[in-house]
Amino acid sequence: MKIGILGTRGIPNNYGGFEQFAEHLSAGLVQRGHEVWVYNSHNHPFTENRWHGVHIIHRFDPEAYIGIPGQFIYDYNCIVDARKRNFDILLQLGYTSNSVWYRLLPERTKIVTNMDGLEWQRSKYSKPVKRFLKFAEKLAVKSSNHLVADSEVILNYLSETYQVPATFIPYGADIFESAHEEALIPFRVNPREYFLIIARMQSDNHIEEIINGVLLSKTIMPLLIVGDCRNRYGQSLRKTYASEKIRFLGPLFEKEKLNNLRYYSRLYFHGHSSGGTNPSLLEAMAASAPICAHDNPFNREVLGKNALYFCHASQISEMIGENQNQLVNPDFITENIERIRNNYNWDTLVQSYETMFEQTISQNRN
Repeated sequence: MKIGILGTRGIPNNYGGFEQFAEHLSAGLVQRGHEVWVYNSHNHPFTENRWHGVHIIHRFDPEAYIGIPGQFIYDYNCIVDARKRNFDILLQLGYTSNSVWYRLLPERTKIVTNMDGLEWQRSKYSKPVKRFLKFAEKLAVKSSNHLVADSEVILNYLSETYQVPATFIPYGADIFESAHEEALIPFRVNPREYFLIIARMQSDNHIEEIINGVLLSKTIMPLLIVGDCRNRYGQSLRKTYASEKIRFLGPLFEKEKLNNLRYYSRLYFHGHSSGGTNPSLLEAMAASAPICAHDNPFNREVLGKNALYFCHASQISEMIGENQNQLVNPDFITENIERIRNNYNWDTLVQSYETMFEQTISQNRN
């Protein structure tokens, strides 16, 4: 098959979950003998035209100059280019800024859309933006030959709301088995003597609640926060809370460093409350991190009983009181590794997408 992938800032990943997913899926499909093309923003640091056998298409992306409207222009540029590529499958990752161009999608190509999360429910958006996102979701459902849900919660939502079939394919993660304490030296922390957040600086990731929970507690351990703070919310958090106890480390993409930070953390906080199966949560599980997650159906689906949960800062404060020697049951970590091995691995994801693509092409031919 000839497969195109759009909806990310590009590969190799230097941004987030969809980019990491596109990395693994595209390379895995190439290994299985398929021809795969991934769209990259023109200002992505990787400037070559091939990556691990994947064709890279660089297209103009003005987001850095004009903000969010630039995402729509970038997706428009990618879709217009896709019209001349004769793809068998065009996989769209998300729908927020590409579904408005659905009339321009190539007619002979089968369109598959990964529906991501329930974007219109996110608290960071205003009511007009939420209404637009709900409209964009409907357009994506209307214009796609097939839908993918990375969470059973999303799968059930699509079935109940739109009465359309979708395929459940969760993300994957690589089990981390090469921890070494020396990796902590640049961060000035000791094993099991710090808390950790790895997240985008967004309000619905509950970063401020986690910070306040740590500050309210009697702990002397610092909270390390990994993520780009250049947006308004991130700048506000940094200005208000930055200290020796609340350390903002900025963006970090080196997998080895991130995994060591996860592995040796006293507690890894996962505050994401929107979307489906979050890749950063799977990576924390795969790195044997003891996890405290925001209490919502998405996180419960992935973690089950193998984590601590919070809704408010006061709950975090109580959890990490100075008299608690062990916060998380070691069996939680063992069970999470097994869940990664059995339910959330990249080989299964690639095989599932390959099968779904082949079925989509076959069904439409019939």
